[in-house]
Amino acid sequence: MSDNTTSTLQDEVRAYYKAKAEEAESSGACCSPDPQTFGPAAYDEIGPGTAPDTALLASLGCGNPTAVAELREGETVLDLGSGGGLDVILSARRVGPDGRVFGLDFLEEMLALAARNVEDAEVDNVVLLKGTIESIPLPADTVDVIISNCVINLSLNKPAVFAEMARVLTPGGRLGISDVVAEDRLSPAERAERGGHSQCIAGALSVAEYKELLDAVGLKDAEVVFTQEAADGLHAAIIRASKPVDGAAAASECAPGGSCC
Repeated sequence: MSDNTTSTLQDEVRAYYKAKAEEAESSGACCSPDPQTFGPAAYDEIGPGTAPDTALLASLGCGNPTAVAELREGETVLDLGSGGGLDVILSARRVGPDGRVFGLDFLEEMLALAARNVEDAEVDNVVLLKGTIESIPLPADTVDVIISNCVINLSLNKPAVFAEMARVLTPGGRLGISDVVAEDRLSPAERAERGGHSQCIAGALSVAEYKELLDAVGLKDAEVVFTQEAADGLHAAIIRASKPVDGAAAASECAPGGSCC
């Protein structure tokens, strides 16, 4: 991918999600034009008062990672691409006052929206961070669980994202991610024919590519489970993997600048 193409796609993604932040009252979904399937529809089991309506309506995801991450009291959670803050609020309630949740986003507009929603939700164990998922502003071995909702497909440097996830996870830590994933039969060109990059389609990894990138950074027991169709041959999916207790050395080698990247 040329530098000009990369810059154009970055600008496209930034503009798209800046507009979404400004339209926080909308129920539009990132991964499908059907709001009955994606976005807020993935959170139909949320009870009244669990999260502000503005956080729910601002959801742009393709699943509910907090429902599959098996969060426990006292854990430290990182949400990659935290957007309007819905998943950080839900995670904060699950890990309780002894836990902590980091929400990472690269847009000031999304962080401002999330800050308002966190305040309205009256949770005080959330820390919002500005940064990119390719260079997570946290020390190594500090996060028990990483969640993300339809964000990794947007990255233009996915090996760096996977290396960073492995770096910040504690030994024994785990992933519980929702993302759009392609069937292995589709080439990158065929994925691009089915939808744009900002709409979570063109940049989707295949099942095999996801597992290969997880394995390359030492994350094991990977599984990719399709949940709903997003386009022909592309699906909303749940991705799980874990960092072995003895996996700190492997993750260090795969950090940006390391030998495997």
